[in-house]
Amino acid sequence: MRDIADLSAELLEWYDVNAREMPWRTAPHARKNGVMPDPYHVWMSEIMLQQTTVAAVKEYFLKFTRFWPTVQDLASAADEDVMAAWAGLGYYARARNLLKCARVVVADHGGTFPNDHAALLKLPGIGPYTAAAVSSIAFDQAQAVLDGNVERVMSRLYRVDTPLPAAKPELMDLARGLTPDLRPGDYAQAVMDLGATICTPKSPACGICPWIAYCDARKAGDQADYPKKTPKKPKPTRHGIAYVGQREDGAFLLERRPEKGLLGGMLGWPSAEWGDVAQEAPPADANWTPLNEDVRHTFTHFHLILQIRVAQLPMDCPGLFIAKQDFSPSDLPTVMRKCFNLAKTYMSH
Repeated sequence: MRDIADLSAELLEWYDVNAREMPWRTAPHARKNGVMPDPYHVWMSEIMLQQTTVAAVKEYFLKFTRFWPTVQDLASAADEDVMAAWAGLGYYARARNLLKCARVVVADHGGTFPNDHAALLKLPGIGPYTAAAVSSIAFDQAQAVLDGNVERVMSRLYRVDTPLPAAKPELMDLARGLTPDLRPGDYAQAVMDLGATICTPKSPACGICPWIAYCDARKAGDQADYPKKTPKKPKPTRHGIAYVGQREDGAFLLERRPEKGLLGGMLGWPSAEWGDVAQEAPPADANWTPLNEDVRHTFTHFHLILQIRVAQLPMDCPGLFIAKQDFSPSDLPTVMRKCFNLAKTYMSH
């Protein structure tokens, strides 16, 4: 029989010793001494961490908080500057929502994140998980968090046979039942750390787990079989052509993608819509030379194969040109940066 209080107490005791150090996190010993997390930092890190690893996010978090130390600074930033700083982190709707949310916090909440869970849910880009994470971590409210790590821990602890994603409501109920009233913010981070460092997808380190005595899957010896998952459908492959053009003075021809949709609001190389067949759609009348190598990239829902065309363009060519000295490949999303890296060896400037 599980004693819920024992589980949370033992996990918090483990966390006090083993908490991961992160630039947005207030360490448990500091929190015990009255240091509260900055809600702006908690919110930003949670948005960045959606579908992205901690290792990838650290550099971006430090960059963003250096450029925009407060939510007021971010709210007044230019859209294109924020999108450029986000380039390479992927899932670009998050960056657009980051700006929208910051501006609403400043305009409607006086530059202070609301400590009310329901009010957080009304902010742009904040769904149930992020609202719970900010409520618990920043404001120490007893809100259960359920990310992929917590799903895995709950599914093994209780040996939940319902496959994901159908199991999410059941796993949320279990996570909610374990969330303590005392130190819920530290507990939320502790259970996520447990999943990230010990209860890992492959070869979990059960021998050093603080919950080893309580885990049903461990007792059955089939912890590696959890969580159960519904088989994924194979990803389709789409095709396209990217046109990398450079003017005689070295400037590059780019386009800003529509605000809505994949890579929304980002700079990129002109291209027709990607589909089952690559469509020719040169952005200017020029001698577009095809390269003998393609760019391959995988998005969440599909694989992409891009043919590359390069050309030198005349000075009177219309379009959005970025001067060579102002052009930075790091401002491009990853797939567009791959195109540039392939094309630059064929270009004269």
